[in-house]
Amino acid sequence: MTDAMDASEYDVVVLGAGPVGENVADRARAAGLTTAVVESELVGGECSYWACMPSKALLRPVIARAEARGVPGLSTAARGPLDTAAVLAHRDSFTSHWKDDGQVRWLDSIGARLYRGHGRLDGTKRVTVTGPGGDRRLLTARHAVAVCTGSRAVLPELPGLADAGVWTSREATSAPSAPGRLVVVGGGVVGVEMATAWRALGSEVTLLVRGGGLLPRMEPFAGELVARTLTEAGATVRTGVSVAEVRRAGAGGPVTVVLADGGRVEADEVLFATGRAPRTDDLGLGSVGLEPGSWLTVDDGCRVEGSDWLYAVGDVNHRALLTHQGKYQARIAGAAIAARARGERTTDSAWSAHTATADHAAVPQVVFTDPEVASVGLTLAEAESAGHRVRAVDYDLSGVAGASLYRDGYRGHARMVVDLDEEILRGVTFAGPAVGEMLHSATVAVVARVPVDRLWHAVPAYPTISEVWLRLLETYRDTRSGTE
Repeated sequence: MTDAMDASEYDVVVLGAGPVGENVADRARAAGLTTAVVESELVGGECSYWACMPSKALLRPVIARAEARGVPGLSTAARGPLDTAAVLAHRDSFTSHWKDDGQVRWLDSIGARLYRGHGRLDGTKRVTVTGPGGDRRLLTARHAVAVCTGSRAVLPELPGLADAGVWTSREATSAPSAPGRLVVVGGGVVGVEMATAWRALGSEVTLLVRGGGLLPRMEPFAGELVARTLTEAGATVRTGVSVAEVRRAGAGGPVTVVLADGGRVEADEVLFATGRAPRTDDLGLGSVGLEPGSWLTVDDGCRVEGSDWLYAVGDVNHRALLTHQGKYQARIAGAAIAARARGERTTDSAWSAHTATADHAAVPQVVFTDPEVASVGLTLAEAESAGHRVRAVDYDLSGVAGASLYRDGYRGHARMVVDLDEEILRGVTFAGPAVGEMLHSATVAVVARVPVDRLWHAVPAYPTISEVWLRLLETYRDTRSGTE
């Protein structure tokens, strides 16, 4: 560091201008705290340009066509292929063509100061920012520094992979055209969503999964339904296989994926959707006694353990790697920072504005495949592993009047995991067309610990898919009375 380095002081310094960093800055500014935001890429972050928004823009036409194909009077008209160019153009509009002018204007509107460049911690409450031209500036924080730098895709160490030019989630959501043949490695959320999108946009898709099924962190029926629909759409789904090597034949040439059993799969592109790592490797963590490249452990106010000024919000704390959960944490962290700046005592009450509890056992998530999968809370296996005495209550969604009207051949399933001792729901999972919009009702039931007997008085409208709530409760009543 040189004495000539420009320096500025703020109440709060935020590293990362994705949705999480934006929300921390917004809450800090609303509380009257001066706030600086440091961003090395695009303001708006991963979600806006390479994840949530472009992926869902790719998937919405796919899902809409699938729904139309099941509706009498529309099915014939919806038999044709998607207009791939139009879908990709629509995707580009959702990313603002990878320009962040609008997001920058929003930051300006709340009064936050944006610094373009790479930010690194430089001791307690100090951040150095190296700008695009190499100029350096020192930012100091009176009250807090919030690390909101997110996560990045992880590639496994495989022979040939480093030189093969494979896709990660970023290339999969921003590709300018559909590859003729696409191999997707990984059966998690990114893998199945991108397999769904690119198959519908004309690619021959092969999905390679090391484990025994898709969506392994959800109820087994969810992955089974998605695998069935992908297969019917013409994708090849292979489970129980591992990749041993990847080779590309020259720049822009075809890729050979060599499997552990000696088999080979040829493709034009290969997407590895095999995990995430925190973007903390070049963040200066060593200057404050933390391990570079590590996930940052935090308390329920998102304050880094052992610190009274450093916060880690969103993916970097590894509590729940989802945009909506990160934004939730940001609201909590922003409120906690503001309260402490005013000298107020924060509380760890479960319903406190300064305490994040929803990312322990009530995390909602939607997988935008055909069919959609929506879940909140614990799966049956997770609840049992946690020591709860529970029962799974299942119902075939095709037996609900609203589902049968939604489309011919509606295929779906619902499960609620009931705590038999407390008579509350530990988790709920839906798999079927349009179930994502039902998830919030399940989230409220799980978060608020609504007693099962009270849920009888939350009457679902007829004929809607949400009538499955009544059917689940009836099924539970029947099984409960049969064991009493």
